[in-house]
Amino acid sequence: MYLPHQRGPLHDLPDTPEAYDAVLADVTEQALARITPAGSLEHPDALDDVGDTSLGVTSLLALAWQRSADPRLPDAVRRSLAFHLRERVYRDDNPGYPNLRVRDSGAPYARYVPAAGEHPIGDWPSTVWALLQLVNLLDTAEGLVDDEQRAELVALGRGYWNWLTETTFFNPQEAGNQAIGCVVGGLMLAGHLPPAEGESVRTRAMDLYTRKIRAHRIGDRGALLPPEHGGAYDNNYGPISLSFLAQAHRVSGADVFAEDGDALARYLDARLTVGGFDNGGPRYSEQHSGFESVLGLRYFGARVGADLGRYRGDTRWGRHAVKPDGGVDGHFAWMLVWQIQDPTRWHRTPATAPTRHQLRSGTVSVAFDDRMTPALVEAAGTYYLPAATNRQHGFGPVLDGFLLSRPMGEVRVRDLRADGLTGKLVTKPVVGRDQVLRHVRSLYVTDGTLLWTTVAVQRLPGSPYLLAGMAYAADDGDRVRRVAEGAVAAAGALRVTHPGTEGADHFDARGEQTQEQAAFALAADPRGYGNPDEGWRHLVSSTAIEAEPVPGGPDDLHVFAVRYGSADPLTVAVTSDADGITVRTDAFTAVIGPVAGDDRGEPELTLRR
Repeated sequence: MYLPHQRGPLHDLPDTPEAYDAVLADVTEQALARITPAGSLEHPDALDDVGDTSLGVTSLLALAWQRSADPRLPDAVRRSLAFHLRERVYRDDNPGYPNLRVRDSGAPYARYVPAAGEHPIGDWPSTVWALLQLVNLLDTAEGLVDDEQRAELVALGRGYWNWLTETTFFNPQEAGNQAIGCVVGGLMLAGHLPPAEGESVRTRAMDLYTRKIRAHRIGDRGALLPPEHGGAYDNNYGPISLSFLAQAHRVSGADVFAEDGDALARYLDARLTVGGFDNGGPRYSEQHSGFESVLGLRYFGARVGADLGRYRGDTRWGRHAVKPDGGVDGHFAWMLVWQIQDPTRWHRTPATAPTRHQLRSGTVSVAFDDRMTPALVEAAGTYYLPAATNRQHGFGPVLDGFLLSRPMGEVRVRDLRADGLTGKLVTKPVVGRDQVLRHVRSLYVTDGTLLWTTVAVQRLPGSPYLLAGMAYAADDGDRVRRVAEGAVAAAGALRVTHPGTEGADHFDARGEQTQEQAAFALAADPRGYGNPDEGWRHLVSSTAIEAEPVPGGPDDLHVFAVRYGSADPLTVAVTSDADGITVRTDAFTAVIGPVAGDDRGEPELTLRR
């Protein structure tokens, strides 16, 4: 079974002018065949996300005309624009809409669903999207629409902006991508207004960004991020926010958008595997955006020197939004316009500087969470998630059902490259059920093909084991497929266990259910509205890789050693003395310094072939 939304890396899509002209030519033929006598360019099967979609296709036709001068397009643009102005601009309050600050204002807005009172919650983002389609049309329709239509379009843009920022509460869904999109719409609209009014809108847009978005950023893994549906980062919407930040910087030149985009880009680079797989988010765990991410990934990848284009997107939406039959849908059309207009090319080589929350070399990567526990491991094309036991999730030693991974003090990290090896040592103080403070020292070493993990902790009573993750997915070329096994070896006994109990709060990787589906089943709200990250935290147990201690280890330590990427036998020798712990494998020798660290308390590590 394949994961439906994580397909090919987005930088694999051709992005030459010729490729984009071919995309616009296809959109043109579809639109001319579809346009109704009334001028509608909506997909006939569209049920929601409708309020901006015809206008979105219109904006693509205007861009196509600007690039090709196709004589068939001016009439289609004028007719479809007239349809939107006549049929898709609403001024009566939508029954049931909960986020109005002013009743019966008469300000125009776009509906998520055209029928009155039918699912009105989406009207705010639909109006943001309509504003963005509108300003793109204004930017590209010079000589294409008459003065009367243009004046009506400018007035509508002014009305949309007022409805979004005055008639309603700003950003009512707490969705960073929507909020930044609204700011972008204001910045772009300002250039089409009289100078004094334009400056007022521009100032208001910057103020909203500063007070309503930037001041509410959420910290994760050392970065401050625009909040997304109550969380710090979402796999579908986070890269869309990055695209909005790119457009905001392109339009305004304001340093704040570049700074915040750089921070988000570096964060995404650290959490993303070499193969481009990622999971987790407060709105979607595995659903990935497609072309909506390209602008931000390309623009900020070039700025920060990282190959962000490896991000696996939903390539069914590789160029523009489509319906199940493959037909063009105008939703998100503004992002395709900006993507075509931006000349930035993909940065394809990895960033080289070590980062705290990532280990990466060759085809091996480990993304670490805020507590410096692996959130995602990749080796030999297989992706491993944290396993769950007794309602505790992560990688680490387990004793009597208690996972020793939550830090009770400062977590210290040492990065090292030597002899073609890349290593990261994480020293973490933890407390077990017996209230004794112990130090868990986790060493991750890779040669770019295999990953060795060695975990040492002061000797524990009883029979501890290492929780070493859960094989979940594998790279299958242009698709990611579900798996339940991976190439793993351990110096001690190794076993793969599966939940012995059925139910929503037990996840068996051998089943057909995806992580996202399981997370939504445990979330407090329905799919699409619940928080899958929160739901997944309710998981009691999962499929798990478990390793026994290394035989013949030091008397004062329990040491565990696991290798990802090969199931061949693994032999590890571990000794301990006053200078630290020496770990010898057939590939390297590492010396982990004493727990106390150097004179500043920082971990000491040596590594050699």
